[in-house]
Amino acid sequence: MFTIGCVAFAATSGACALAPGIATLVVLRVLQGIAGALVVPNSLAVLETTFRGDDRGTAIGRWAAWSAITTAVGPLLGGWLVDAASWRWVFASVVVFALAAAWIVTRRTRRGGLPSPQAGGSAPAQLDYAGAALMTLGLAGVIGALIAGPDFGFVNPLVLAAGVGGTALLAAFVLREHRVVRRGGRPLLPVAVFRSRQFTGANVTTLFVYAALNGLFFLLMPQLQGNLGYSGLAAGAAILPVNVILLAFSPLAGRVSARIGPRWPMALGALVAAAGMALFARVRPGASYVSAVLPATVVFGLGMAMLVAPLTVAVLGALDESEAGIASGINNAVARLAGLAAAAALPLASGIGGLKQLSGPALTTGWIRAAWISAGLCAAGAVVALLTIRKPGK
Repeated sequence: MFTIGCVAFAATSGACALAPGIATLVVLRVLQGIAGALVVPNSLAVLETTFRGDDRGTAIGRWAAWSAITTAVGPLLGGWLVDAASWRWVFASVVVFALAAAWIVTRRTRRGGLPSPQAGGSAPAQLDYAGAALMTLGLAGVIGALIAGPDFGFVNPLVLAAGVGGTALLAAFVLREHRVVRRGGRPLLPVAVFRSRQFTGANVTTLFVYAALNGLFFLLMPQLQGNLGYSGLAAGAAILPVNVILLAFSPLAGRVSARIGPRWPMALGALVAAAGMALFARVRPGASYVSAVLPATVVFGLGMAMLVAPLTVAVLGALDESEAGIASGINNAVARLAGLAAAAALPLASGIGGLKQLSGPALTTGWIRAAWISAGLCAAGAVVALLTIRKPGK
């Protein structure tokens, strides 16, 4: 599945580079997203079923570090390609990496592995296409209403219909998944996995932390460019210390969590990251990079380095090894949903929803509120981790 996803991602990326217009590009981006959905969860499933003990913790730590680094460096290099050549090269450059990943995994990953869920001669279970449609349309309605609300008003009939309709569809999705389970089918989202206190807690921690992370950096870029005078390239480069720290310390955090359990590394990491987010409130007009931005990025980076790998260890360790793909897929979906919701909701919560000019005192005031809200969310994630992640041997 990982290989299929990589090849499909390469093909859709190449097609995006050749797209004749915006409508075609949007359709191809949807297909590219579907291909990407096959890659990330299955990359973790490969690690979970390939490594054991401390090696597994180290591998997950390296996965977390490089995932964070490429997530940050990608837009930076993409911006450079847009300036130096064309936006089409942003997509074209992906093709060689995706194909290389497919080639590597086919040569380096052991064959066989876990038994098929359909082993024993039973017929393969039908995929839950109706559940997928309900969830996708429900999320689209809710997130779309949050994004459009500040511009058109939340009482606008279309915005209201999208929000209420999306909520209703998500409720229908939950009901359908329960019905599929009662009928002996295989649901898209197996609700039984949430009976694990650790799995539920790890995903709630993910929701809080990644909402804080995505919301904070979504607003940091306008603050750096609009009020501190950074160029787009300089704003992206300003947070590169976070990636260096993640690369250096995430493998160590993975090994530590494999030995002592993920509970305390997760909780302490989330608290340190929260402190870094609070420090970002000092990024105001007139502040220098060394006195304001750098200390915040270093503290935040240390917290994330302590947190990300143990969080992943907790998610995968909460379920049976045969459910590694499900565990990874759900956690990845929660992280992406947190980012979407934060990008839509945090500007509203900080009082700058619908702001037309991304500069000036109004943006700074909202930015300070957003930094403290993000710090609070991250601290809440630490509390959830302490209360739900089990101690070693339990």
